[in-house]
Amino acid sequence: MSVAAISAVTVTLLLVGVLLSVLLNINKVAHDVERDVQVRVVINRGTNKEQIKQIKADLTKIKAVKKIKFSSRKQELKNVIGVYGDDFRLFQGDSNPLYDVYIVETNSPDQTIKVAKQAKKIKNVYDARYGGVAAKKLFKAVATIQKWGLTISVLLLFVAVFLISNTIRITILSRKDEIGIMRLVGATNSYIRWPFVLEGAWTGLLGAVIPIILVDFGYNWAYAVLSKSFEGTAYRLLTPGQFLWEIDLLLAVIGIVIGALGSGLSMSKFLKI
Repeated sequence: MSVAAISAVTVTLLLVGVLLSVLLNINKVAHDVERDVQVRVVINRGTNKEQIKQIKADLTKIKAVKKIKFSSRKQELKNVIGVYGDDFRLFQGDSNPLYDVYIVETNSPDQTIKVAKQAKKIKNVYDARYGGVAAKKLFKAVATIQKWGLTISVLLLFVAVFLISNTIRITILSRKDEIGIMRLVGATNSYIRWPFVLEGAWTGLLGAVIPIILVDFGYNWAYAVLSKSFEGTAYRLLTPGQFLWEIDLLLAVIGIVIGALGSGLSMSKFLKI
């Protein structure tokens, strides 16, 4: 029964560890995508240097603006060539159809639309682009991911508590004769209870060891493989050192606490006079 209890704890905590790792990384990438949304303030053609500086000054006055970066027509064309290939080199020089641009970052992603509307009103600004409907959908999708990620995590912990505590309870029920004999020879309730509580805690801890090892090794392998897919983008997975120790500690605490509580509560049935 002890082996069965440890196995149940192992399987349950492994599921908890894997899903938490996945949810935390989904949340991280969602934040990166959200932060990558910027306002591109397009400057009218023929605007002189002084007027361009004035546009930056006006943008700085907007409270929600965090950072402003200038990108010339030449730089914008270089970016296009880098993405779409050398065919676009024919637009170099006077044939360049692109505009000078100010790239604006906001204090928070949900202020992007507001800043774009204010930027459009500035003199010598041709347009202010932020992604339009796509940006609104993105903000909504990120909020949904965060909400459901938290909900799934909480439900998962409840499932872990239920499965582990019930498995521990079964092991206690299988030893009711042993508990009855201890009571008959005059053992006190605390004398009977504490060995079982400690046994439950050890069962939970031993059951957490394998999930901790598998999650750590598995995530390090997955991080090495998947990180290559994010090269050249603004998105990153959580590095193993950022959060794995927290998940390891959480798994150990869940195993110990639920194992001890499951044993303690199960004992109450047999210790009633």
